[in-house]
Amino acid sequence: MPVIKILPHPQYAPEGTEISAPAGTSICEALLDNGINIEHACDMSCACTTCHVIVRKGYDSLNEAEEEEDDLLDRAWGLEPQSRLSCQAILAQADVTVEIPKYTINHAREN
Repeated sequence: MPVIKILPHPQYAPEGTEISAPAGTSICEALLDNGINIEHACDMSCACTTCHVIVRKGYDSLNEAEEEEDDLLDRAWGLEPQSRLSCQAILAQADVTVEIPKYTINHAREN
């Protein structure tokens, strides 16, 4: 089972953490299933950018981003070449390291 290493984030993982998830799971689902409540305002339907992550290791092991995801990512805060929407990034067998950006485009967050 692949391991997702989450780099320290003041809100979601202050110390950083590692979780495991089965291959075929999206990064967003894996985070949520393990108590890391990353924003996902569109309920993981690829309609917003609030679940944006930067894949620091293992980017090439993920499924290829589709055009719709790439178009949405253009609006993400802190966009980098290794950016993905975590709801669309599907784990393979390789471990990945992700950074959750400090900000999203949301002005208000629902709990």
